[in-house]
Amino acid sequence: MLTELHIKDFAIIEQIDINFGAGLTIFTGETGAGKSIIIDAVETIIGGRAETTLVRTGSEHAIVEGIFKIPDRTRDSIETILDREQLFEGTDVISMAREVRVNGRNVARINGRSVNASLLKEIGEYLIDVHGQSEHLSLLRVSHHIELLDRFTLTDENFSVEQVRSAYQRTFHTLGHINEQLAELRQSEKDAARRAEMLDYQIKEIQAANLQPGEEENLLEERNRLANAENLAKYVQQSLVALDEGTPDSPAAIELLGQLVTALAHLVRLDRTQESLLEMAQSSFENLNEIIIELRNYLETVEYNPNRLNSLEERLELIQTLKRKYGDTIPEILAYLDRASADFQDIEKADERILELESERSQLLVMIAEQGKILSQKRRSAAELLGKSIENELSDLNMSQARFRVDFQIKEDPQGVPYDSERRVAYGPTGLEQVEFLIAPNPGEGFKPLVRIASGGETSRLMLAMKNVLARADQIQSLIFDEIDQGIGGRIGAVVGEKLWTLARQHQVFCITHLPQLAAFGDHHFHVQKHIDSGRTTTQVQSLKGEQRLIELAQMMGEVSEGIMHSAHELSDLVYKRTKGLS
Repeated sequence: MLTELHIKDFAIIEQIDINFGAGLTIFTGETGAGKSIIIDAVETIIGGRAETTLVRTGSEHAIVEGIFKIPDRTRDSIETILDREQLFEGTDVISMAREVRVNGRNVARINGRSVNASLLKEIGEYLIDVHGQSEHLSLLRVSHHIELLDRFTLTDENFSVEQVRSAYQRTFHTLGHINEQLAELRQSEKDAARRAEMLDYQIKEIQAANLQPGEEENLLEERNRLANAENLAKYVQQSLVALDEGTPDSPAAIELLGQLVTALAHLVRLDRTQESLLEMAQSSFENLNEIIIELRNYLETVEYNPNRLNSLEERLELIQTLKRKYGDTIPEILAYLDRASADFQDIEKADERILELESERSQLLVMIAEQGKILSQKRRSAAELLGKSIENELSDLNMSQARFRVDFQIKEDPQGVPYDSERRVAYGPTGLEQVEFLIAPNPGEGFKPLVRIASGGETSRLMLAMKNVLARADQIQSLIFDEIDQGIGGRIGAVVGEKLWTLARQHQVFCITHLPQLAAFGDHHFHVQKHIDSGRTTTQVQSLKGEQRLIELAQMMGEVSEGIMHSAHELSDLVYKRTKGLS
C-alpha cells in the first residue's frame, strides 16, 4: 500500500507531500491542474520512463519518492527480490525513489540505495497498477492471465484447480528432471564409443604396469646401490681392513680391542671396583664383531650388475610415463584407474539407463496428459463463469454490448504429451494450454486481445470490471484509475463509484474523476489545483473533509448555489446509505 508520496520539481509541481490511507482515494480538480502529473510521478517510481522534460523549468533535477507498506499477499515475492539484491531491511516498509536530472542521467533508489531502474519496475509490478492513460497494466500481460484464471477458480470450490495444478506441477518437475538426465546421457552417448575406447586403453595400460604402493621409493634405493657398487665395495673393504684384517703397520681394531679386554680382566682380578670397565669393553668387543659380520654380509650383496640396473631404469621410466599421464604419484595413478574403471562401467550401463528413463518418461507423459486435461476442464468451466461475471460488470458500466471470452490455445508438438489418438501437444509448467483474455467492446467487431482494445475510459472501465470480478485473485494491492469516467454520465458515474468503493474494501484504490457522483464515494478526497505566482505555475494538493468536500462536490455539479449545495448534501447522504448497506 502506498502510504506516502513526495514530489519535488516534477513538471509543474514544485513540492508536494501527501500521506495516503486505505480505501478509495479521489483526486479532483480542473483539467490541466496536474492530477495526471501525480499519476505520472507514481509511474516514474515504479520503473516508468523518466525523461528530462519532467524536470521543472529552472531546476537541476526532479525527485519523486514513494513509501509503501509491503502487502501480505505479495510479501514473499517482494522480500525474495530484496534479499537477492541485498536490500531487505527486515521491515514491512519499502522506499522507492527516482531522481531525474536535466543532463539526461537519472538515479533509481530502493531503501536509499542506488539500483537499476529495471529493479524498480520488477518490484513495482507487485505493488501498484495504473489503469488509464498508462501502459503499466498487469492485466495486459498475457502470461499473467492463466494465473488470474486459476486464482479466480478459488472463489468456487466446484472449479478450484489448486490441488490438480499442484499435482500437475509435481509431475512436470519430475518429468523435467528425467528429461535433463536423458539429455545428458544422449549427449554422452554420442562420444561414448570414443570415450570407452580411450578408457579401455588407459585401464589396460595401468593394469599392465602392476604398480605397487611404495614401489618407486624402493626402486630408487636399489638403483642408487647398483650405480655406486664400486665405491660401496671399496668403502666396505676399507672398513673391514681397519676393523678385522689390519695391515703390517697397523693391527686390526678387533685385535686391539681383544687385548684391551684381556688387560682389563687381569685388572679386575686385582680390583673388583673396575668391573664395570671390563663389562663395557666386552660389550664393545661384541658390538664390533657384529659390525664386522654385517659388513661382510653386506659386501656379498654389493655387486655391479648392468642388466639389473638397466631393468630398474626401464621400470622407473615406465612409472614416470604413467605419472605424466595419470597422476603425480603411484597412489594417484591407482586412484585414476578406479575412476576410469567406474566410468567405463557407466558407459556400458548407459544404454540400459536410457531405456529405463524413456520408459519412465512415457508413463509420466501419460500421467501429465491426464492431469492437464482435468486442469483444462476446470479452467474452461471457470472461464464461462468469469466471462459472464465480467460482462455483467461491463453492463453496469454502460458497456452492455461488450463481450468477454477466455481463449484457450493448444500447440501440437510431436515430442509433447498424448492428447488424443491423433495428436501430441506441448506442455508447460502451468498446463497444456496458453490462456488469453479477449474482449469484443462493440457488436460486429469480433474478439480481440486486451492489449489491442481502445485506450482511455473504455480501457479503464474494462479494467474496473475485471478488477471487481478478480478482486480475490488479484494480488496487487494498490490500483490507480485515470480517465475512468470518460464518456459516461452521472448515473453510470454513481455505479462506477460504488464499484470502486467495493473494490477498495480489498485494495487501495486511487481515482481521478470529474464526476461528483463518483467522487462522493471516496474515503479520502484530494483537490488538485494550480496557482500562478510571479509568472510561475505551481500545482498544489489539498485534502478535503467535511464542508470543504461538500463545496468541491457542489462545484463539480455547477455554479455553487443553495440548491447545488443541497444536491451535494443529498449525494453525500445517498452514498453514505449505499455504502453502509454494502459494509
